[in-house]
Amino acid sequence: MTSPDTALADLLTSRIRDVADYPKPGVLFKDIAPLLADAEAFAALTRALAQRAGELGATKVVGLEARGFVLAAPAAFAAGLGFVPIRKKGKLPGEVFQQSYDLEYGSATLEVQCDAFAPGERVLVVDDVLATGGTIAASLDLVRRTGAELVGVVVLMELGFLDGRARLAPHLGSAPLETLVTV
Repeated sequence: MTSPDTALADLLTSRIRDVADYPKPGVLFKDIAPLLADAEAFAALTRALAQRAGELGATKVVGLEARGFVLAAPAAFAAGLGFVPIRKKGKLPGEVFQQSYDLEYGSATLEVQCDAFAPGERVLVVDDVLATGGTIAASLDLVRRTGAELVGVVVLMELGFLDGRARLAPHLGSAPLETLVTV
């Protein structure tokens, strides 16, 4: 008999499609579109994320642009919590906090609205993939700059061979990092 976590990981993995040579030759892209299109798998993922938000005592769920929105918003709804987007530079109105970070090919900037959280709110960050860790690290720095408390990070899929977990560790503090599927 498999544990619920193993059963969930098996279900999710069975709905993630490998796409060779996308977006460039030599890359094996992990496509979550089939998972999102499958009502059973998407519902199981949403329930697991909502349950984790409740267990951690989150008061808000953050999703990272763009696929993190697709996972975090329904999880927040299912948990009875608010949803906050962290977006690419220039996509949010009003006053924002900004955090720049390095990518393999340059740099990028993320933003969150300054009034997205009340001081001390408990925040769960959700994203689709942990690759090199730069995007998630920048988002964790943004959450803390707002005065909110990071209670955890949950990602659908970790690309373990890229070592993002080690790069992300200094940004986590005591908050747990959890992945549902590791490849």
